[in-house]
Amino acid sequence: MKSIFIVDDNDVNLITAEKALTNQFQVYTLPSAIEMFELLKDITPDLILLDILMPEINGFEAMISLQEDPRYSQIPVIFLTSRNDPVTEAMGLELGAVDFVSKPFSEPVLINRIITHLKIDDIIHQRTERLQRLKNSMVSVLAEMLESRDRTTGGHIDRTSSYLRLLINAMIEKDVYANDLKDWDIELIVNSARLHDVGKITVSDLILNKPGPLTDEEFETMKIHAAEGERIINKIISQAGEEDFLLSAKLFAGYHHERWDGKGYPHGLKGEDIPLQGRIMAIIDVFDALSSDRPYKKALEEHEVLKIITESRGTHFDPVITDVFLEMRNK
Repeated sequence: MKSIFIVDDNDVNLITAEKALTNQFQVYTLPSAIEMFELLKDITPDLILLDILMPEINGFEAMISLQEDPRYSQIPVIFLTSRNDPVTEAMGLELGAVDFVSKPFSEPVLINRIITHLKIDDIIHQRTERLQRLKNSMVSVLAEMLESRDRTTGGHIDRTSSYLRLLINAMIEKDVYANDLKDWDIELIVNSARLHDVGKITVSDLILNKPGPLTDEEFETMKIHAAEGERIINKIISQAGEEDFLLSAKLFAGYHHERWDGKGYPHGLKGEDIPLQGRIMAIIDVFDALSSDRPYKKALEEHEVLKIITESRGTHFDPVITDVFLEMRNK
């Protein structure tokens, strides 16, 4: 059963709306926006009926807060109002409301408006899920194509994706870079990271699959994959438009070889000037490279890998992220 919040400081309106809706929906009546936000901590409704004229926090102010919080911004909101002027309606729609219902409201009108918007929301949700599945499939296919070319790093993408999810969750638990991570969609971020080596498409197979250490010249050629990955994703963005998934993928691709001390590539950025995606992937990428077999080397024991990472704290790697990573691996 779909759930609906009715937020109104008038008891008569709450009782009337609850009576009209309770047979078809799970209804929660709330006398203020303050109580609405308290209940939102535990329950995410399918739709909110929100009065405009309320004390303390009015409907417009509540709407702004809902839109600013990614947890609630997708909940459809219908304003309940006795003000029928075009300015009020225009302001509400601009803030993100999906509709208005005038008070005193007609029960059939209220129910029909709610059902209409819930159906629209369901259709949008289904289409969004289909697009997400399509996107994930395309990323998986592209990742498999990359690994089929780079036979020296088998399983690298899947392993780094798993490590990345663990490290981000550990950072959240430790409240590290909390202001940045609070807005992250973890699944989107992890999936976008699967494209961090997309620039290797431009590197010759002879270098990519060389069964031995690279010469200095070959290594310089290999290094272009970071800049090329950023360029490739920028080209996609220029045609498809900016989108969180692509913007995140670009940061993973272009910045995962930057170093905390500024001696990395391709941009030579230093410290927190390096995007957070790049700083996180830097440590994940090196950990996997050192702990995996390659045609030109054997995998190191984990204690040896962790020793190298510890020694690189504050030079190659962000020291705060390094601490979280080491604690996570030592558990």
